[in-house]
Formats: sequence, C-alpha cells, structure tokens
Amino acid sequence: MKKGTLICATALSALLFSFKTTDATTWSVDKSHAKLGFTITHLMVSDVEGSFKSFDATITSTKEDFSDAVVNMSADMNSVNTENEKRDEHLRGADFFDVAKYPTMTYKSTSFKKAVNGKYTVKGMLTLHGVTKPVELTAVSRMGTNPMSKKTVAGFKITGKIKRTDFGISAGTPSSMLSDEVEIVANTEFAKG
Repeated sequence: MKKGTLICATALSALLFSFKTTDATTWSVDKSHAKLGFTITHLMVSDVEGSFKSFDATITSTKEDFSDAVVNMSADMNSVNTENEKRDEHLRGADFFDVAKYPTMTYKSTSFKKAVNGKYTVKGMLTLHGVTKPVELTAVSRMGTNPMSKKTVAGFKITGKIKRTDFGISAGTPSSMLSDEVEIVANTEFAKG
C-alpha cells in the first residue's frame, strides 16, 4: 500500500511540475530609441520615406531567447510624418489613411520563431484602414545592458512588405504613380520590465 501511495504521489508531483507556468517578462519600447517607418516608391523612380511619431509596443515572453514572444504594437495614424506637411495632410485624408474613421494601426503577433543568426520570423495580424490581414515580418535581434539604468535591453530591426491595396488604401491610384508595395522598417529598443 505504501509503495502504491508513493508511486501516486510521485506521479502527481511530476504532473504538477509539468504544468508549472513560468512568469512572462514584458519588454517595453524605449520611444527615444525607436522608429516605426515605411518606404513607398513614387513614379517608379524615387523612394519616399515616412514614419509615425506616436506609437507604442510591447514584447511579452517567458523565454530569454524570445522564441515564444508576443508582440503588440499600435500607431497613431494622425502622427504620420514624411517631412512634407502638405503630403502628410493628404495621407491623413480619405484618399489614403482616412484617420477620421481609422485613427489607429495595430499589429499583434501570432508566432515568433527563431530562425538563424539572431533572426526571427514573426507572423501576426495587421489592422490598417479598417482591414485585418496576416503579415509576416523578419526581425533581427541584439541584446545588451544599458550602462545608465543597468537594465537588460534588446534591439530589434524589423522589416517586411505589405500591399497598400490589400488594405484598401488609395486602391484607385495606379502602381506607376505610387507603388502598391510598401516596405516596413522598424528600429526598436526594448527595456526588460
């Protein structure tokens, strides 16, 4: 009887240990060392770059290598900046972002998989202009310690491409005038919470 009780107790302990959860760590974006940008081609000859001045992002992970990370990002579409106020006003209008109806862009990852040489494949759902679609991105990571705060920091360069017409943005504008493909580039620094 004692042997049976010991076996049951051992099995129960092993089962409980296997269900033990590890506390997740939240990493917050350091906005003074981060930029969320995009590039689009004008008249098939020149690239126009832009960014969003107001955005927020967090990464939550239970693993130090980020292989189970969840990324949440939001950007204020009113904060679009291409270094040309007239163009920015046009982008905020109904022809493009229509910020009166769709003031926010969001991205939430569904998987964050380690690839090679510090690279990750990030899959998630992008909501832009009232449309939600899957978008795959590539992230390159570096780790370090901030000598001032002594906090662990992680830097990510995130790249990817979307089609503006997939999100209903200026669908009537021909690609010979404005490329359908838009490059996404984000350089971000996160501090361990």
